[in-house]
Amino acid sequence: MKNNYDDLLLSIGQTIEASRQKAITFINNELVKANWEIGRHIVEFEQHGNERAEYGSGLLSKLSKDLNLRYGKGFGRRNVLDMRRFYITYPNWQTVSANLSWSHYISLLSLSDDTARNFYEKQSINEGWSVRELERRIDSSLFERLALSRNKDGVMDLAKNGQVVSSPIEIIKDPYILDFLNIPHSNKVSEKQLEQKIIDNLQLFLLELGKGFTFVARQYKISLRNTHFYVDLVFYHRILRCFVIIDLKTRKVKHTDIGQMNLYLNYFKTEENIDGDNEPIGIILSAEKDEVLVEFATGGLSNKIFVSKYQLYLPDKQLLEKQLKDILKNK
Repeated sequence: MKNNYDDLLLSIGQTIEASRQKAITFINNELVKANWEIGRHIVEFEQHGNERAEYGSGLLSKLSKDLNLRYGKGFGRRNVLDMRRFYITYPNWQTVSANLSWSHYISLLSLSDDTARNFYEKQSINEGWSVRELERRIDSSLFERLALSRNKDGVMDLAKNGQVVSSPIEIIKDPYILDFLNIPHSNKVSEKQLEQKIIDNLQLFLLELGKGFTFVARQYKISLRNTHFYVDLVFYHRILRCFVIIDLKTRKVKHTDIGQMNLYLNYFKTEENIDGDNEPIGIILSAEKDEVLVEFATGGLSNKIFVSKYQLYLPDKQLLEKQLKDILKNK
C-alpha cells in the first residue's frame, strides 16, 4: 500500500511541476511579446510624430510616469527605453525566440555589435543558458575568444549558427579564462598548484572548456620501457569522439613542450584509442606563448596540437574586439 501511495504522490508531484513550468513559460512568452508590442507602439508614434525617444527625452519621461501611475511599477525610463530598443533590434516578431526570457534579451541588448549578439543569442538557445550563464559568457568575451581562431567566414558562421562542434579547431579558445580559480595576479603558482586549483574547480573548468568535455584523469601515467611521463589532465570529447590531452605550463611555452605533447598524442593514438575513436587532440595551456615559435614547432606535425594562453582574470574586451575587427577587415 505504501509503495502504491508513494507512486501516486510522485505522479501528482510531476504533474504539478510540469504544469508550473508550462505556466512560467507561458507568462514569460507573454511578457516578452507585450514588451515587444510596447516598443512597436513607441517607434510607430515616433515615426508619425517625428520625435526621437532617446533616453531622458520628454516623451520617455512622460510615458514612464503615466504608465507607472496607471499600471504600477516596472515602467521606469530605462525599462521603457529597453522595450523600444528591443523592437528596433528585433523588428520581426518571428525572429524572437520563445526559449529566451525578457532578462535574456536585456543582456543581449547590452551588446552593440550585431555579430556578437547573434552568437550569444544562438548559443543561449542551443545550450539552454540561464541569464547568469549568458552574462558570464559575455563578460568573459567568449565570442571573441572563439572567433580569434577562425577566418572571416568562420567568424560569420559562428555568429549565424553558434558554436557547432564538428572539428577540433571549433573547441579551441585563446585565451582560456580561469578567473574562477581566484588566484591573485601577484601570486606565483607552480604547475602542480595550478593543476590542483583546476581539479578543485573542475565543474567551472569544464564549463570554460565548453560543451562535450568529460573528465578522464589527472597525472595520467605513460610508461615507455623505463621512462615514465605524467600527463597533467586527460578529457574525452563526446561529440568529436576523441581524447583531449591538456598540458599546463606556468611559463612561456617551449618547442620541447610541443615535442612532448606530440609524444603523448602518438601514445594515446596507439595504446588508448579503441574502435570508433578519432585521433586525440593536444592543448598546451601556457602563461605566455611566442606565436612564431609555435608556428614553426607545430609545422609539419600530423597530430593536432594547439597552444593557448590562460588568464587568471577577465580579458581586455576592447583589445579582443580590435583583434576581431582586424580579422573581419583583412581576411
